[in-house]
Amino acid sequence: MIYRFRIILDTEEDVFRDIEIEQNATLEEFHDVITQSFGFDGTEMASFYISDEQWGQGEEISLFDMSDGNQPVRLMNETPLNEIVHEASPRLIYIYDFLSMWTFLIELAEIAAYESGMEYPNVMFVQGQLPDQAPDKEFKADNAGDFDEGEEEGFMGLDEYDDLGFDEHWN
Repeated sequence: MIYRFRIILDTEEDVFRDIEIEQNATLEEFHDVITQSFGFDGTEMASFYISDEQWGQGEEISLFDMSDGNQPVRLMNETPLNEIVHEASPRLIYIYDFLSMWTFLIELAEIAAYESGMEYPNVMFVQGQLPDQAPDKEFKADNAGDFDEGEEEGFMGLDEYDDLGFDEHWN
């Protein structure tokens, strides 16, 4: 079977790619076709995250094992697409280049039969161009009061740091 995905850059402009890939391809193969279709050189760190219906970030599947060995890490080259993506769980988040944080929302659009004579993976459709730099992310707290200054005991508000009396040349 063939998976047809829409990969959307998380930005206000319409920038996306529609890609067909074999269901048993690895996430590393999927990573390669995504980076190529968006014009990246593919040399930066990247990860996929299993996502829920609200685009919440779940389990990470990484390009390289960067752990200290204490916890098992799922790797792209060992994880086939059909193991993590299916009709009941059709969404992934893909982050490329952890310094720039290019963030893509991926959704399984269709499961189709092989077409004879077709080579996979296949970039079916291209919409929009990648901006010069990754779109800024707005990080928000789940509860509006989570970032309020001075609410927690022992924490100072930003204005209170001026009153600490540090000498300008303390070292």
